[in-house]
Amino acid sequence: MITVHHLKQSRSTRIIWLLEELGIEYTVKSYDRNPQTHLAPESLRKIHPLGKAPIVEIGEQVLVESAAIMEYVITTFAPDQLRPDSESDAYATYLQWMHFAEGSAMLPVLLDMFTADLNLNDAPVLYYAKKERDLDFAYIDKHLQRYEFFAGSQFTAADIMMMTVLLFATGRGMLEGYDAINEYVQRLSSREAFIVAAGYE
Repeated sequence: MITVHHLKQSRSTRIIWLLEELGIEYTVKSYDRNPQTHLAPESLRKIHPLGKAPIVEIGEQVLVESAAIMEYVITTFAPDQLRPDSESDAYATYLQWMHFAEGSAMLPVLLDMFTADLNLNDAPVLYYAKKERDLDFAYIDKHLQRYEFFAGSQFTAADIMMMTVLLFATGRGMLEGYDAINEYVQRLSSREAFIVAAGYE
């Protein structure tokens, strides 16, 4: 049995969405953020020393990091689903977007959120963050003008990884004018597995 330790308003929704798409049985243990600090509860540290979501228990394994969890789940339970064949040209594109989500795209979005929460509206880092967001979103939008999904014509785990970033950005009003991204977000938000995962918020 797979247990997903789900922190509300976090990346752990990705894992629930993935499991729903794959039709794999799982259980969810939900946790609320501290209403004052917006941080995860200390109880998550009893599951993993980092105390950050997502945390997934699979047998004796206790795993963190979205992309690592998703790759492990696919490889272990559904090696022929939600990723291109490793011999295909699409596989390299898939890997790029799997890691672009957290390696490049998420940080500029989070910097805007953190500085706003701290009332640092004139912080120099905001100019850096906006420049990087503009670069990232223009790149993403151009890609989605050409392709139905991030890996091409096939819905994959890379879409789940990237959707989290795009949903965070949507919530901050960052995607105005990026028509291809907005169409993509609307289209994927209607997937049944996404709706189930979003219901845990």
